[in-house]
Amino acid sequence: MPTLTLDPKTERIADAGAVPPRPPDRSGVPRGPGGDGWSAPAADPHMSSSSLGMLLFLGADVMFFAGLVSAFIVLRFGAVDWPPPGQPRLPVGITGLNTLILLLSGVTMLSAWRRIRAGDRRGLMRALLWTAALGGAFLAVQGSEWLKLLAFGMTVSSSVYGGIFYTLIGAHGLHVLAAVIWLLVVAGMAARGRFDRHSYAGVQLCAMYWALVVLLWPGLYGLVYLA
Repeated sequence: MPTLTLDPKTERIADAGAVPPRPPDRSGVPRGPGGDGWSAPAADPHMSSSSLGMLLFLGADVMFFAGLVSAFIVLRFGAVDWPPPGQPRLPVGITGLNTLILLLSGVTMLSAWRRIRAGDRRGLMRALLWTAALGGAFLAVQGSEWLKLLAFGMTVSSSVYGGIFYTLIGAHGLHVLAAVIWLLVVAGMAARGRFDRHSYAGVQLCAMYWALVVLLWPGLYGLVYLA
């Protein structure tokens, strides 16, 4: 069978039209015709399943509070007198200071997250304990004010005013209590060296939950105590 061959002159023309690969640069990565590096594409960042699950939980929690807030708005602005006669007014001043305490705990929680990302385990421990202490102080002040309100006769069954107050603010208080307990658990794990700069999912999830309870409170304070 005859063999198809190219004329030597034709081969030289074909070779002249081809663009030879450029030599690799100093990093050892071959370069394309345009000089671009042919490096492997970076892996796309993906959200972990735990973070996604937490976001879904937080979304459901926000909807829960949205329902409670909607009920409060209907009752508050549909009432002629608020608070009703014979019911005490809410402690605006001390609760305002307590709001600052909770906001400060958000700053310390952010510091904890940044510390572990930098690999500072001791700094993480300090920030977590400060956050838990501030959260505990917030609950202690809230509890003392509730005791005073109960002494003045404001209970869940005394009026719609008392019922919606304890339901809405109490729900937030339970969230803060759960968050403080979670913080202490995470702090215990940090003390045993369970986290480092490459593995800190427990800290991140706790920070996400703490952010919810901190960010919810100023809105609740403005609506329930000031409106």
